[in-house]
Amino acid sequence: MDFDYTPSEQAFRNEVREFLAENLPPPKERGRGFLAGWLSKVRAKGWVGFSWPKEYGGGEGSLTEQAILKEEMALHRAPPLGTSFMGLAWVGPGIMQYGTDEQKQRFIPDILDSKVNWCTGYSEPNHGSDLAAIETKAERIGDHYVVNGQKIWTTGAPWADWIILLTRTQFDVERKHDGITCLLVPMDAPGVEVRPIENMAGERNFAEVFFTDVQVPVENRLGEEGKGWQVTISALANERSSIGEVTQMFARLDSLKALVKATRRQGRPAADDPAVQRRIGEFEAKIAAMKYNGLRYLTKQLRGEPLSSETSVNKLHRASLEIEMADFAVELTGMAGVQLGGDDAADGGSWARSSLGWPGVVIGGGTPNIQRNIIAERILGLPKD
Repeated sequence: MDFDYTPSEQAFRNEVREFLAENLPPPKERGRGFLAGWLSKVRAKGWVGFSWPKEYGGGEGSLTEQAILKEEMALHRAPPLGTSFMGLAWVGPGIMQYGTDEQKQRFIPDILDSKVNWCTGYSEPNHGSDLAAIETKAERIGDHYVVNGQKIWTTGAPWADWIILLTRTQFDVERKHDGITCLLVPMDAPGVEVRPIENMAGERNFAEVFFTDVQVPVENRLGEEGKGWQVTISALANERSSIGEVTQMFARLDSLKALVKATRRQGRPAADDPAVQRRIGEFEAKIAAMKYNGLRYLTKQLRGEPLSSETSVNKLHRASLEIEMADFAVELTGMAGVQLGGDDAADGGSWARSSLGWPGVVIGGGTPNIQRNIIAERILGLPKD
């Protein structure tokens, strides 16, 4: 890959930096009302759904410009470009590809305007990451589907307005990937019950979701009946390890380095401890590897080559790094590291919350074991486990 940017790409980077200098105050000065104003400004710039076609309200930016935008936002620790994370990452692209004109007009503007939150109803208690083995049943009766079943580890379900739901409309199929239908379901529909799952840090980002005789209009089906697996694969393909995520990891490492410099162990600066120095070096090397993997992915995209299983490498790296760095910070700072809040908590308790919130890192986007199997089978060509 040519690491030099074109004059127009460098001009775009300068534009982003100027915008941030004018519109992004330090975190302590971002009071009530800041987020709403921020979202309005980045939406007006066309930076929400930046790579989406303009016909759908996106910015139609290039892949390189998108990488630049995300990198600069991460470097400056800016708020997200839109708050409908699942909508922007998965649901919107799925609707653009498979949705009807009515669905596009109904759902995409609200996603771009941060008016709705989405969650994804994929994993089930008996099947985990084996998404194609789902058993949640959708039976078509007239102009409705009647849904019964359960999902688990549903990220964002406690505050979501809608769920993109995988259901089974056919059980007598030769391939488990067949007979799956994707439905768009309002979370306040009668028969939908959300039970938040609280982690050890007291956070409720995940939930169990139960469906009891939930009626879903046929017009809320995304794609063809029985062809929902293709819709799902298309949606999941949009969750890619990006340059912006790597930049976030470098920023997290900077915070860890600052914590090390401010910490003393046995009367001596922790930064002078060779064991501490070695751990910091290991973290930095792994994040650098993620960076160059990300650039490799970007190169393939710029060449028009599809991304597939190689993105599992960065997902696996990030999951382990998040946990290792948080556990290291907690161990380094002793009693201050285990406190979730208060004046004595290390970095306001952020490291303790990260350490205790490990299920979200491990489960989100596929568990480490799933990623290892994907890498082994699809990249290394090893026998299927």
